[in-house]
Amino acid sequence: MRASDRAYALLLEEIQGGALAPGAVLAEVEQATRLGVSRTTLREAISRLVADGLVVQQSPRITVVTEFDADDIRALFETRRALEETAARFAAARGDRAEFAALAGRFATTSPLDPASVDAYYALIAEFDAAVDAAVENAYLTAALRTIRTHLARARRLARDNHARLHASVAEHALIASAIADGDAALAAHATHVHLHHALTSILESIREGQQ
Repeated sequence: MRASDRAYALLLEEIQGGALAPGAVLAEVEQATRLGVSRTTLREAISRLVADGLVVQQSPRITVVTEFDADDIRALFETRRALEETAARFAAARGDRAEFAALAGRFATTSPLDPASVDAYYALIAEFDAAVDAAVENAYLTAALRTIRTHLARARRLARDNHARLHASVAEHALIASAIADGDAALAAHATHVHLHHALTSILESIREGQQ
């Protein structure tokens, strides 16, 4: 892995995980020293984060993590709903039914009870997303979905400790995968719509509780 790729991956993980919170200042010299890379390498990583919309350049040497509040999350989910419902329809029409039936079975036996199993669950979601991306056969749609998922990780961590929501999410993903496996485009899109509605509601509730 190139040094700039490694620096980008580390900063991305810290932004998505909340270690670098909205408004955090990324001073060039400090970050280059902390990550053990040259300032030129750091600039390459920062430029990718700027393109992702995760940071904004305030001066040639100072970058700030972008804000990410309830309004941003609502806007994210508006776009996510349009893209993912469309992708679910395409996957149901074009996807490998056996592959999605197997994914549905894995979701049905998943129980995120502890940090390790929660991580395994999110890894399974990543597999599901990759399967949908392959099934839709539309590079423009999958590129847009990748951008959404980059920001989604910032929102997802807010609902991570909500075990009731995690268990409901497992069942929702199982239904979506089953609908795709059955070739039922309407049900796949509707189940995706319901899942995203519940996910957004849970995240916004978490934010409100944190503000009290």
